[in-house]
Amino acid sequence: MDFDEIQNAWNNDKPKNVVVPHNLEKIQSANTPLDKIKKNLKTEFYYQILSIVFIGTVPLIGNLPPKWTFFYYLLFSLFVAVCVYYLLKLYFFYKRLNNTTLTTKDSLYETYFDIRLNMELYKTFGFALTPFLVLYLLGLSYYSFSKIPGFFDHEFSNGQLVGFFLVVVFGVLFMGISLEWWVHKFYGKFAKEIRKVIDELKEE
Repeated sequence: MDFDEIQNAWNNDKPKNVVVPHNLEKIQSANTPLDKIKKNLKTEFYYQILSIVFIGTVPLIGNLPPKWTFFYYLLFSLFVAVCVYYLLKLYFFYKRLNNTTLTTKDSLYETYFDIRLNMELYKTFGFALTPFLVLYLLGLSYYSFSKIPGFFDHEFSNGQLVGFFLVVVFGVLFMGISLEWWVHKFYGKFAKEIRKVIDELKEE
């Protein structure tokens, strides 16, 4: 057998059409919602940092008195510590997603549950910031009332106490509802698309 015959035999043995397994195509279809989650997470990470910087400049913009500025930055330092803790966790989550390759059912399962876990972490992050939101609202209300002459010369009326109570309730409810909506819009609906792929794979 000469070289040409060997080469022809080799070419005849090569598969002419390589068929990609249907499961692999379906698994990799989850890359689209995964890319959207990564994009939203990256964008939000930058906005979170910009928001922290902006909140830190509020006393300078609002020309708060030194006494108020001291207490503001005392509260702000606690706020930053909480933000740094959670933002680092979300950053490492983003890095894990970047290194994810959806080639098997196991990798798809792991990625989906990692997304669900970090969605709950995001909600926890929001609720951890809720007390700061309430304190900022109360502080702003107190500062506004302090400008009214003789406001603190008398005791708080029932109406004023109810007003402060409503500020607290509104702040907590607003934060809770906003978090649920935000997480669903930017992460939850894409996680559902990945879950749909997982369910389809179970049926096969």
